[in-house]
Amino acid sequence: MIESAPLPDTVRGHWVERWSPAWFLPYARMARLERPVGWQLLLWPCWWSLALASDAAGHAYPSPWYWLLFLIGAVAMRGAGCVFNDIVDRDLDARVFRTRGRPIPSGQVTARQAAVFMLILCLIGLAVLLQFNLTTIVTGIASLGVVAIYPFMKRITYWPQFVLGLAFSWGAFLGWTAVFGQLGWPALGIYVGAILWTIFYDTIYAHQDTEDDVLVGIKSTALLFGERTKPILSAFGAGTVLVLAATCALAGVGPLAYLGLAGFAAHLAWQVKVLDTTSSPVCLRLFRSNWHAGWFFFAGLVADALVRNGGIF
Repeated sequence: MIESAPLPDTVRGHWVERWSPAWFLPYARMARLERPVGWQLLLWPCWWSLALASDAAGHAYPSPWYWLLFLIGAVAMRGAGCVFNDIVDRDLDARVFRTRGRPIPSGQVTARQAAVFMLILCLIGLAVLLQFNLTTIVTGIASLGVVAIYPFMKRITYWPQFVLGLAFSWGAFLGWTAVFGQLGWPALGIYVGAILWTIFYDTIYAHQDTEDDVLVGIKSTALLFGERTKPILSAFGAGTVLVLAATCALAGVGPLAYLGLAGFAAHLAWQVKVLDTTSSPVCLRLFRSNWHAGWFFFAGLVADALVRNGGIF
């Protein structure tokens, strides 16, 4: 068994690493609790859709209760997805430098213990989901099929980032149905835009592993795009912004939403400009920065609702 140690992409000094009991730390690492950007990115389609739906419905601001539920659900279900991924990939992870120290391949946790932990996280996610209306509950459960196939995609296609987008963007449907009790075209717009964005940021992330991926036979858009990554990511970034702009128009929101979207677009453009696909630290830093990018669009949607529906100014 390899002695427990922080993984290479762990956030330095994170409270999970400093305060978790020794027996729980391997489980926390499996759920990536010390690497919060995963649940943060999973959360954005939920919060974007919730904010857009609230604005379209004439509410002054999104429900704080729904904000909290989506936050808890994102942490739990991202954790469950990571544990499932680690169970499936335990042999591959043992052959890749960046992942060989993960709890299962390093022997800190058995596959059976991991499966029990995954079930606990899924039950937390289910408890959150049951707080919503029936349409949201059914829609949330429907996402499990996409989540289940994702870990296998990197073995058979150069587009696992697309499948990740299908799973990570599902919250776009949940935020909308939580407000309206039914699906609508703007929810689909957020979903498509978030899928394009996922391909954008996860391609940047995947450039950290290209050498190891070739050795073990893992496929990714990073390998597919190669030296063409920057212009292709520019196209995906532009597509993301255009789809989200069309979605805002469809939902009938006001100018502040577009102002927030402009800030989001500028952040994506900055990422492409400074991207160095040969530098793992740069790729990791830019990948993590997408949490900040998401705030621009969200803030614009919330501000628009406050001004138009809340009587501010």
